[in-house]
Amino acid sequence: MEWFNVGKIVNTHGIRGEVRVNSYTDFPEERYAVGNTLDLFMPDSDKSIKLTIASHRKHKNFELLTFENHPNMVDVEKYRDGMFKVSEKHLSELEDGEFYYHEILGCTVVTTEGLELGKITDILETGAKDVWTITPEKGKPHYIPYIDEFVKEIDIDAKRIVIEPIEGLLS
Repeated sequence: MEWFNVGKIVNTHGIRGEVRVNSYTDFPEERYAVGNTLDLFMPDSDKSIKLTIASHRKHKNFELLTFENHPNMVDVEKYRDGMFKVSEKHLSELEDGEFYYHEILGCTVVTTEGLELGKITDILETGAKDVWTITPEKGKPHYIPYIDEFVKEIDIDAKRIVIEPIEGLLS
């Protein structure tokens, strides 16, 4: 079974068992809903700890969570650096034209003329639109905003994306 990262516990928050989570999910309200159970994997362990969410709130750039039967800081300190993961069977259905990051990463990008530009190695969230980092075998990476004007075809099964660059986009 394949697992996907949805958040990492980076620290405790206060004394009442709250943890600060760097979230890697596009669906925080769904993933961190009260009553939801998450699998926490600690570094150097392939066994998960099941934690049921007792509370969730947003604070600055973090998600703050508490867990059932973990009422104070001492109960959750041991989970620091743990990674929340979901199995592929728990991934949400996406609308047509929407993709998970793990589906886009590693795709080969070619222009409409057939010129291979490289593979997508990173996705930067800018707020307005995601920006894909396309890394060629040699040379500097290119940064392509994910907008319909440039991205003409996405074939996840073939791990291939066709773009139509405008002048100056690749320089």
